[in-house]
Amino acid sequence: MDGNLIQLVGKCWGKKRWRGLTDKNIEAQILRPLHYNTSRLEMATITRNPLDSMKSTWRSWDRTQWNAAHWLIETLNIHHIDLDKEVPVHPKTDKVPYAPELQFHRWVLIHASIPLIIHQLYVNYVGQPSALLVFIFYSLSLEFIAIHEVHVLRRVGHKIGFFDGDKHARDGVPDVGVRKTVQTLLSVIFLRPMATVIISYRADEAPSSIRWGWLIFETGVYAVVLDFWYYLFHRSAHETELLWQFHRRHHLTKHPNPLLTAYADLVQEFFDLVGTPLITYGTMKLMGFPMGFYEWWICQQYIVFTEILGHSGLRMIATAVNPWTSFLRLFDMELLLEDHDLHHRKGWKSSYNYGKQTRVWDRLFNTCTTRIEGHRDNIDYVNTAEIPLH
Repeated sequence: MDGNLIQLVGKCWGKKRWRGLTDKNIEAQILRPLHYNTSRLEMATITRNPLDSMKSTWRSWDRTQWNAAHWLIETLNIHHIDLDKEVPVHPKTDKVPYAPELQFHRWVLIHASIPLIIHQLYVNYVGQPSALLVFIFYSLSLEFIAIHEVHVLRRVGHKIGFFDGDKHARDGVPDVGVRKTVQTLLSVIFLRPMATVIISYRADEAPSSIRWGWLIFETGVYAVVLDFWYYLFHRSAHETELLWQFHRRHHLTKHPNPLLTAYADLVQEFFDLVGTPLITYGTMKLMGFPMGFYEWWICQQYIVFTEILGHSGLRMIATAVNPWTSFLRLFDMELLLEDHDLHHRKGWKSSYNYGKQTRVWDRLFNTCTTRIEGHRDNIDYVNTAEIPLH
């Protein structure tokens, strides 16, 4: 079933050029982002594209060399670690602390509810805000919540360390990619709220109109449906030449951090930030879900929380937050933080663990891989990991 699906996408989006090669041959040719120049004598010389560099030294530069992008990251203090603090390093045989999932639901719902409460108070005492004001308010809310999450995860990282920390530190924002990283972050806080307001905001509906009976079911289905469309694009991007050119930048990092969540080329950036959510919204509406503005806001807060956490590399057994996790776990379909970390660390053009919210589609299409540190026999249920609210 998986072969037919991907072959169909390959025919539609690009022709595979690696037929007849073994996996080892493929890896030998595309393991690293290099450019090959071959002379008439077929003597290959290898030159690196400077824009592929993941070298990150800018935080120690003379600050007179910084531009506005450097200063924005510094001012918001959205670094993944503090340079003057130690990061614990664990051998892979050390047990990995379990992070109870209930705390993630609490974190998401509390932070998602604060803007809704403020919005409702505005409606009660002032009146219905304009669509423009709603867009500005929820854009800023998304920004503040995401920045706060990065701050919290950084503190946790200094307590528990990171996956594969005994081999390699987390990648920083590359010297050649600071401006690109900031542009992407600004796109996130602009494009997603704008699309949400344009598509679903109704001036005659207030946050009190949330259909709570639908919400638990709706948020769970939303993650699975979004993950289907993401899986389809993501795996196709790895297996077709046409799309790989837009995805390879994201895979320059083998040990990502939250700021590199959307470090990608423009086509992937647009699809991740706007395309997938819009297709998912349309699918949910066709399935009969209400998907009002406020329900969609909560659904997206679940997604954003997982996207940031999933690129943190924190060494803990953390499940992608979803109301259906207990059910997914029965079929080994829940996504752990290590799963996407392995997708970056071990994969290049040939990869696995394509899902970013669940492992439903990886299980169905047989693209899961074995966990290295977070396997069942290496979990510490006594010394648990916590994600504080502040």
